[in-house]
Amino acid sequence: MGVTFEISDTPDEAALARVESELAAFNDANVGPSEKATLAILVRDETGTVLAGISGYTAWGWLYVQKLWVDESLRGQGMAGRMLAAAEEEAERRGCHGAFIDTFNPGAEKVYTRQGYEEFGRLEDFPKGRSRIFLQKRLGRVSGD
Repeated sequence: MGVTFEISDTPDEAALARVESELAAFNDANVGPSEKATLAILVRDETGTVLAGISGYTAWGWLYVQKLWVDESLRGQGMAGRMLAAAEEEAERRGCHGAFIDTFNPGAEKVYTRQGYEEFGRLEDFPKGRSRIFLQKRLGRVSGD
């Protein structure tokens, strides 16, 4: 069987969907269903404009916060921590036992640490001159608490 490699910065959406669905099927057979579900927390003003938000998903008992953004007008008011708490509560309702997030922003790292996240990995020079930091947190009450 002959094969070709296609390298693209504008890949066919159907091809990407096939890669994702085939990988999901493989993983489901290998470790069980992920029960992956999107999770978004949005903060809006009185006009409906989004001023802050979290996007991510839950899968295999974990919350993954992919993106977290707070508008300049709301920074320094604990909004990131409040959104994380809301996301964690929803993740617990979904049966999650842990959460993870990554950042290369030193200010964001401080926010996540204050929220109870602990570093478990680091990539140096990602991007150059910074470190990409991976943090995790146990969700729910540990017996004895």
